[in-house]
Amino acid sequence: MEFINRIAEEKIKEAIRRGEFDNLPGTGKPLPPDDMENVPEDLRVGFKLLKNAGLIPEEMQLRKEMVTLGDLLAVCRNDNERKKLQSELSAKRLRYQSLMADRGWLNSETFTEYEDQIQRKLTENK
Repeated sequence: MEFINRIAEEKIKEAIRRGEFDNLPGTGKPLPPDDMENVPEDLRVGFKLLKNAGLIPEEMQLRKEMVTLGDLLAVCRNDNERKKLQSELSAKRLRYQSLMADRGWLNSETFTEYEDQIQRKLTENK
């Protein structure tokens, strides 16, 4: 990997000497925020690929659905509907836990930290 970094640095230095970075649009302005800044480095490539393909990981979809079901349960007044929603939420929680266990993410310190950030992001608009 060090070899690739050295090649990249050399290419950048050559481009600077040729003036290829002079007068670029946005020169002197701050870079836009990085969407992946809170994503652990070892998960970024996979998430970037999924994002570029217009997909999200199944566990993220389940988390979104669990938050939505929790919101619906909080305002539900009908007992039959409440039971149905609770059943759906339980099934999604089981599937989520199963996915996490299968992928070994329950034991990953990186994922545990990131999962807390995901939960905050999904619920911060409330």
